[in-house]
Amino acid sequence: MIGRFLAGLINFFTAVAGLFLGLRVILRLFGANSDVDFVQWVYESSAILLQPFRGIFPTETFGQDYVIDFSALFAMVVYGLVGMALLSLVVYLTPSDTKVVKKKR
Repeated sequence: MIGRFLAGLINFFTAVAGLFLGLRVILRLFGANSDVDFVQWVYESSAILLQPFRGIFPTETFGQDYVIDFSALFAMVVYGLVGMALLSLVVYLTPSDTKVVKKKR
């Protein structure tokens, strides 16, 4: 029971982090107007997730507005791997909820 709850929490937070970082990558890639409230909100919300990874990789700019944010892509990979590792740990540490029923012959 507790294992399922923890797994759900881990999946939720990993998905939210991936969603915000993915939106950030897409908005920057297509040159979204940063004066729009939604774009500002996405950038501000994902800034805390991106903080440990800032400056690891340079951002590539194509044209005037199109940006590939490699640090955000790397952060998505790292958060995904950390989420998978935590899920594996939860599965390993919690007992199985299913009972094996032997069939009588």
